Amino acid sequence: MSFELRHLRYLLAVAEHGSFTRAAEALHISQPTLSQQIKQMERVMGTQLLDRTGRAVRLTDAGETYVHYARRALQELATAERAVHDVADLSRGSLRLAVTPTFTAYLIGPLAGQFHARHPHISLSIKEMTQDLIESALLADDLDLGIAFHGSHLPGITTGDLFTEALSLVVGTHHPYADRTGPLPVRELEGRPLALLSSDFATRGHIDTYFGQHHTTPHIAVEANSINVLTEMIQRTPLASVLPEAIAHDHPRLRTIPLDPPLPERTVTLLRRSGSYQSAAARAFAQLTRQWVASSG
Repeated sequence: MSFELRHLRYLLAVAEHGSFTRAAEALHISQPTLSQQIKQMERVMGTQLLDRTGRAVRLTDAGETYVHYARRALQELATAERAVHDVADLSRGSLRLAVTPTFTAYLIGPLAGQFHARHPHISLSIKEMTQDLIESALLADDLDLGIAFHGSHLPGITTGDLFTEALSLVVGTHHPYADRTGPLPVRELEGRPLALLSSDFATRGHIDTYFGQHHTTPHIAVEANSINVLTEMIQRTPLASVLPEAIAHDHPRLRTIPLDPPLPERTVTLLRRSGSYQSAAARAFAQLTRQWVASSG
């Protein structure tokens, strides 16, 4: 006997929630119906898929194996459904995109605006996530594309380099360094008050490594998990920050000062799941991104 898709979803829900009650609520069916359907699966397969003896319902070894392939099957079916409904002329469709936090400050706004202007009937979902979560979501088929940094990636992730991101000291127009024309020796930042991104940003680790390599210890006066907070503060206070240079481009109240030696550049890359179906919307966004990079370079 072959199972219907709902049976697979029932088993996955119980495995995810660890409870027949919570799974039934999530599935909007009665608990007795859910329990009966799972027992029917176990009878047909001739093995126990769930261990019901503990406080939480858990998968047996056989259940773990079955769920592994069930998830893969549902993922492939979802991909096939999107492919069938994909429209090459972009008259309708959707795109699921995620970016690491620094890109929300200068990159994703212009890109999303241009994409919507070109393709107003494409539904665009944008999330801000850490790079490891982006890659996990791509592998789970919860995203179509991601924008992050080049480096070590999870198996099954394909990358395409976009551009290099440069970091520099960023100050407000009233800062003593604002009119400086040449690079600032990094040692001059020893003990100077800075406002930096918090440690949950990969960029902060990049900055800390740079200061450590050059034996410089600034005074970290402010830490924030928002680039917008930092840019607002340095416009209004004598504090400086280290941020992507692009954030200050065309900003009337911010100035960039290169450091000497310069901070190492990082390569920004477009991420997707290897071998995954790329919708017309995903292909159009990737093309637009490369065009934007070329015109901005």
